[in-house]
Amino acid sequence: MGIKERIFKKESLSRYLAEDGKFSKTLTARDLISMGIGAVIGTGIFILPGTVAALHSGPAISISFIIAALVCSTAAMCYAEFSSALPIAGSAYSFGNVVFGEIVGWFLGWALILEYMLAVAAVSTGFSAYFASLLKGFGLALPKALTGPFDPANGTYLNLPAVLIVLFIAYVLSRGLRTSMTINSIVVVVKIAIIILFLLVGAFYVKPANWNPFMPFGSKGILVGAAQVFFAYLGFDVVASSAAEVKNPAKNMPRGIIGTLAICTLLYILVSIVLTGMVSYTKLNVADPVSFALYAVNQNWVAGIISVSALAGMFTMMVTMVYSSSRLIYSIGRDGLLPKFLGQINEKTKTPEKSMLVVTVIIAATGGLFSLNQLTNLVNIGTLLAFMFVSLGVIPLRKRKDIPNKGGFKVPFYPVLPIISALLCVVMLAQLSLETWAAAFIWFILGMIIYFSYGIKHSKISEK
Repeated sequence: MGIKERIFKKESLSRYLAEDGKFSKTLTARDLISMGIGAVIGTGIFILPGTVAALHSGPAISISFIIAALVCSTAAMCYAEFSSALPIAGSAYSFGNVVFGEIVGWFLGWALILEYMLAVAAVSTGFSAYFASLLKGFGLALPKALTGPFDPANGTYLNLPAVLIVLFIAYVLSRGLRTSMTINSIVVVVKIAIIILFLLVGAFYVKPANWNPFMPFGSKGILVGAAQVFFAYLGFDVVASSAAEVKNPAKNMPRGIIGTLAICTLLYILVSIVLTGMVSYTKLNVADPVSFALYAVNQNWVAGIISVSALAGMFTMMVTMVYSSSRLIYSIGRDGLLPKFLGQINEKTKTPEKSMLVVTVIIAATGGLFSLNQLTNLVNIGTLLAFMFVSLGVIPLRKRKDIPNKGGFKVPFYPVLPIISALLCVVMLAQLSLETWAAAFIWFILGMIIYFSYGIKHSKISEK
């Protein structure tokens, strides 16, 4: 077998189903939606509607969110079909292995490692900042040395709250999926309740005059705004990583993915409408526009509660991403492309404990020791590359006679919609900076070295 035939050899679905059969199938559509909302709705819901309205869209920011949701929905439907037909762990990594071949699957997995772990590390530092602010409100404070990345010149050595929150989340997840999903669902309910509180209180202070002019920047401003808020929806794809642990995945996976997008879109639109109605869009280019609007109408007590929602939003996002990271690393270890011990499942807890441990150590060290402000755009590259390949992958998936999807979800307007989805991802990728692409290039070169020096020699595909 030549090198080209070897690296493009496709994985067998039956082996994946056998390996992933060790997981407990406990997740319902409601769990998946809770997980998806936990990943998608973070602190951005209290920031993006204001700043993008002020700079690009004006009160028509709600239209920008609808356009961005339509773009995301094309990729969401492609994920839904894959998750319905291939109820296996690993999301785009495993999908790529089955329909494109091992080399494509590996690089999709390598991109997702970047997305998931870097996202959690970055958010853990944000959680630390909000937590420190909350403590300050009670007259408490941590030593400066324990509140920032390793930077002796500025007197900081470790971001302790960032490390501790990651360790706590890993502990919760290690107790079993049912326990962790229950905690995640409770925090998601708290988060949504606070958003609804803002909507109910803010609605009494809406002045229709603030919506005029509705499109101050014209239709171009709406489209620019849509590109800006597109990234607010990223995260629904992590739902696909749980497919091996879902009851009746053919029905529940599409409901979870599409339901997540629908609910998040509604929340973003409602917050945008109320926010721009409370205060003129020209005043919303501030770091905390929702709190600013509440202070402007003398509702300081609600503004204080918003900080609690911010902590809840970051907590649920990290729970979902740490969970997804561990399942991704498990999947790659399961295939031998990373050390095989990472692909082991604890028989008692039915969780991949060793991959969870590795993920936790990496994320905690990254969030605790490094400043991540310049690296968060890499999250977008990993996500969009996965979106693009999953969208294109629907075409060869439909042609596979050995992968029946009877009664499962299928993308409408095939093959036009998957192609449109892939092209939209390319457009979004083109918006990223050259610096981001340069950093991603280095990451993928490292991935190539690991694959050709270790992965290809230990891959279980070669055992067939």
